[in-house]
Amino acid sequence: MTIKISEKIVGYELVSADEQKPAASVAAAAPKFVEMHEKVKRPESLVGSTYKIKTPNSEHAFYVTINDIVLNQGSTHEQRRPFEVFINSKNMEHYQWIAALTLIISAVFRKGGDCTFLVEELKSVFDPKGGYFKQGGQWMPSLVAEIGDVLERHLKFIGLMDDGLDEHQQQFIAQKRAEFEQRSAVKQAAANCDDSTEIYPAGAQLCSKCHTQAAVQMDGCLTCLACGDSKCG
Repeated sequence: MTIKISEKIVGYELVSADEQKPAASVAAAAPKFVEMHEKVKRPESLVGSTYKIKTPNSEHAFYVTINDIVLNQGSTHEQRRPFEVFINSKNMEHYQWIAALTLIISAVFRKGGDCTFLVEELKSVFDPKGGYFKQGGQWMPSLVAEIGDVLERHLKFIGLMDDGLDEHQQQFIAQKRAEFEQRSAVKQAAANCDDSTEIYPAGAQLCSKCHTQAAVQMDGCLTCLACGDSKCG
């Protein structure tokens, strides 16, 4: 290999081949940073999470399993990325398009790059027959949209997406909710054994921003107890 010297030589030193070996060994021992791309092979075991979807339009529930691959494990560049998704149900009515959807989403995962755009795309799909309220009062325009909601929860869990609410906003929502419950003396009770379901006060209205039935009248303003949106700004 030819090396061009563009500056004036002010000195030189002879280095033997034996003295160069340690430097080469250090370079070879340096860990290689791996990013997600389509040539990353699937390991024998993956870390996964399963989410349950129960719609009022189906007798049987849907179970969404998202498996993640851990890249650069044990290093400072360790990262957990979604690798594949499966959706299982006894309801065979939607089997064909659900199977196709899982294959496409899994292909996007393995392609690498930003996959968070899938959340917005899925959540924008509406069912011409009408949507439904999921447990907790959040409006879902379609089953596909709820699959997108599940994907959003998972990406936030593994750190690829932000929660959207900073500490100040979370404190504001908690304060407003405590004030409302104190004034109306509402005692909340879970309608089922799902601990992840958040129950909002009875009579709460649908929030136009997050589509959750959690907007209550506070100090003359309609305030959402889920996202903090307020008509008073």
